[in-house]
Amino acid sequence: VQLQASGGGLVQAGGSLRLSCAASGNIFSINTMGWDRQAPGKQRELVATISSGGITNYAGSVKGRFTISRDNAKNTVYLQMTSLNSEDTAVYYCHGVIRSAALPYMGYWGQGTQVTVSS
Repeated sequence: VQLQASGGGLVQAGGSLRLSCAASGNIFSINTMGWDRQAPGKQRELVATISSGGITNYAGSVKGRFTISRDNAKNTVYLQMTSLNSEDTAVYYCHGVIRSAALPYMGYWGQGTQVTVSS
């Protein structure tokens, strides 16, 4: 099982970006998916999660600005980010709790995608 994140880049403060993360491999089912981020010199923090049924949770710092969604048919999770500010600059990692044909539910992480917000 692999998770491939994309969509990061450089954006001006106040702008928007949409991250995508596609899970691939011999997947049987996917439970919760989400996004973490890690800024330079800071601990990794949970940004948002979404259950298989579409229930979402957000960190307080992004609530109202970020929207997480998923396409179960494509095994893909998205993070729409708006009103970006410099504190959103970080490497963003997607993750998922995935059951493959050979293994029970396990946590998997993508490789990370850099988001840089310029002021």
